Amino acid sequence: MNKILMRQARQFQEKLEKIQQELEKATVEASSGGGAVTVVMTGQQQVQSVKISPEVVDDIEMLQDLVLTAMNEAVKKSKELAASRLSALTGGLNIPGLT
Repeated sequence: MNKILMRQARQFQEKLEKIQQELEKATVEASSGGGAVTVVMTGQQQVQSVKISPEVVDDIEMLQDLVLTAMNEAVKKSKELAASRLSALTGGLNIPGLT
């Protein structure tokens, strides 16, 4: 019985590591202001790029709002991606520390 649990724990760990590697490579994209600001982020909430349209550079306050909105949306999408990938492993259970 103990060997079975150890094997299952090892398999779970291997699957978790594979998912984490996939999330490192997977990306989500979010934009605001009709595409004036676009953020690309990995499934592990690492920002890969921020693109800003030259038209919005003149208005700093609007630019700040657009960047903030795009970043928050990218984080939301990234977390949703991670949760969906991990739910296959956890059977839908929300395990703290996995996302």
